[in-house]
Amino acid sequence: MSTDQPPPGQPPEDDPFLKKPQEPTPPSGGSPYDRPPGGPPPQPPGGPYGGAGGGGGYPPPPPPTPPGGPYGGSGGYGMPDPLAGMPPLADFGKRLGARIIDVVIVLVPLFLIQLAFGTNRYTVETNKGEDVSEVFTKSYSGSGLAMTLISIVLFVGYDWWFAQKDGRTIGKRALGLRVAMLNDGSVPKSGASLGRAAVLWLPALICCPCLWEIVLIVSILVDKPYKQGLHDKAGKTVVVSA
Repeated sequence: MSTDQPPPGQPPEDDPFLKKPQEPTPPSGGSPYDRPPGGPPPQPPGGPYGGAGGGGGYPPPPPPTPPGGPYGGSGGYGMPDPLAGMPPLADFGKRLGARIIDVVIVLVPLFLIQLAFGTNRYTVETNKGEDVSEVFTKSYSGSGLAMTLISIVLFVGYDWWFAQKDGRTIGKRALGLRVAMLNDGSVPKSGASLGRAAVLWLPALICCPCLWEIVLIVSILVDKPYKQGLHDKAGKTVVVSA
């Protein structure tokens, strides 16, 4: 049995308190767990799959959603929206207000003409013994027919002229609205403006003024998404904020 003892002042080799040799300090910004030279190349930031997030970067982040929704446009399912880049559609209340202003503007000269020629084209009263059919017949003969034709020229011509000029009648200009083509937002051409004005006024002036106005109002309120009345559909137009 060996009785050899380590020299005094020297701890034994298996002394747990023996100071171990200091490991080399890794370069700035590195890690003591970096692989030594000659190992596999370092992985890119975000993990082996190139993701930008933490946790190894897997799965990779989804591609950014294009403007207008996942289908490439607010029209949905990859179809371009005809209103993209255009001003918002006009509020119905403003459209109605603009129409009232325009009607009053056209009725003033019509009323003066009616006074000058003494016609009863817009009279709803009947003489004793006359029925509605007789009044209707009288309206389309003589001065009544002339007044009807003048009304058509003034109402249709008024809307046609201003729509093809800059898309704004006097009423629309006052309330900040304009008529625009649905496909690109441009000012309607002469043909589109005339078709729109004809559908807007002819049925009302020829046979059924009150009923036709109701039909137009309902068609605007129920149409989605462009709020087109029947006259807008005829001209392929919309009414937008100017």
